[in-house]
Amino acid sequence: MNMMSLSARCTTVLRASFLAAFVIAGAPTAAAQEIHTMKLASPYSFADTLARLRTTLAGKGMTIFGTIDHQAGARDAGLSMRPATVVVYGNPKGGTPLMQAAPDFALELPLKVLVREDEQGKTWLVYEPVASLEGRHGLPAGMTERLAPAEKLLAAAVQPAPAP
Repeated sequence: MNMMSLSARCTTVLRASFLAAFVIAGAPTAAAQEIHTMKLASPYSFADTLARLRTTLAGKGMTIFGTIDHQAGARDAGLSMRPATVVVYGNPKGGTPLMQAAPDFALELPLKVLVREDEQGKTWLVYEPVASLEGRHGLPAGMTERLAPAEKLLAAAVQPAPAP
């Protein structure tokens, strides 16, 4: 047996051992990390919901960092799809302390919400609830509560107007 094949076999055995230990220890995998989302029905059209969302967020001091119009992207690629726009928003005063406590938490910020229209023409807000972010990336317990006011604004944006 030559030295090269012994080395290759040892490397293979070590890799298999590390993989087994990783799996047995319960290390997270892409399949095991289920992301929970919330869906809020909007009584408004897609365009009105998007406008109300922007107005509500900006009116409460949130910065809208950008929007991603998936329908426009599909159209540019010669495809069609129902209206779907992601709004990227947040407030550095709220998010920065979380990133200071756990720098990798920056992957979760700014926050995002999807406004989409389904096959029946109903409009939805879809987002990841603040509670599901708890403990991610080493964030100390309870810190996601700083993001709760931002989540409440989403529900406020789709509340029906009060009857006169």
